[in-house]
Amino acid sequence: MAALLFKLRDVPEDEARDIRRLLDEHEIEYYETSAGNWGISLPALWVRHEEDLDRARDLLQAYQAERATRARLAYEDSVKKGENKRFRDMLREQPLRVLVYLAVILAVLYLSTMPFVNLGGD
Repeated sequence: MAALLFKLRDVPEDEARDIRRLLDEHEIEYYETSAGNWGISLPALWVRHEEDLDRARDLLQAYQAERATRARLAYEDSVKKGENKRFRDMLREQPLRVLVYLAVILAVLYLSTMPFVNLGGD
């Protein structure tokens, strides 16, 4: 009997491709379901034989740990290179744009909350 291995909703395509390749390399039979035409079904990878489920989960867990390590190292590297922009960097580089965005945000918040504030005042 088939068993659910991995849900694919909001999973990057490169990660899904890597998992499919991992299962193929270890000769674990699987099939894939899509989200369907309306996107309400469960996109997932299913292991065909339940006896392969534990081995597939172990492989998946090892892959995800390795992927997390790679992502963490890439992030730390980009921070060291100064490639990650922070709010203060954007404020320093484009102060007018940041101030306009903040004004728009405050205006939307004001217009969204004032009808409720005025209800309690009368």
